Amino acid sequence: MKRLPLITRFILFIALCMSLAYWGMQLFNPPMRAVAAPPASQIIQPAPKLEAAAGLLGGHSNAVVASNFQLKGVVVASNPMKSVAILAANGKPAQAVRTNAEVLPGVTLKEVNRRFVLLVESGVIKRVELPEDAKQGKAGAATWPRLSPPVPGHS
Repeated sequence: MKRLPLITRFILFIALCMSLAYWGMQLFNPPMRAVAAPPASQIIQPAPKLEAAAGLLGGHSNAVVASNFQLKGVVVASNPMKSVAILAANGKPAQAVRTNAEVLPGVTLKEVNRRFVLLVESGVIKRVELPEDAKQGKAGAATWPRLSPPVPGHS
């Protein structure tokens, strides 16, 4: 019982120190600054070219550019197996080809991306780029006709 006042003073001293530390931190703490998200135009950047990445790492890209194929358009689906590329081969009319389907005998469509497709010919991966005018949404880009609802009384 003789030490009860000493223990009480010690506990009150610790509480006083904690209170002074808290209010000191509140007083001298700088105010929070608002953080703004960057503009949306700076977030989206085009994918880097494979050749540039290969050059940085001292290698060569393993995708050969296919010259006898022309990529007319792409339809990229959320499921990569349902993506479709519109390809013209050897000057023939363009045809729609699904992923993992044969374009020509021995040539298979491996992958469809927004700006290019990868073809496999005899085990060699070939890359076919989408023309610049189609990338920008000008001529060459596929547009679907917009259907209007039928008007009552007209046939």
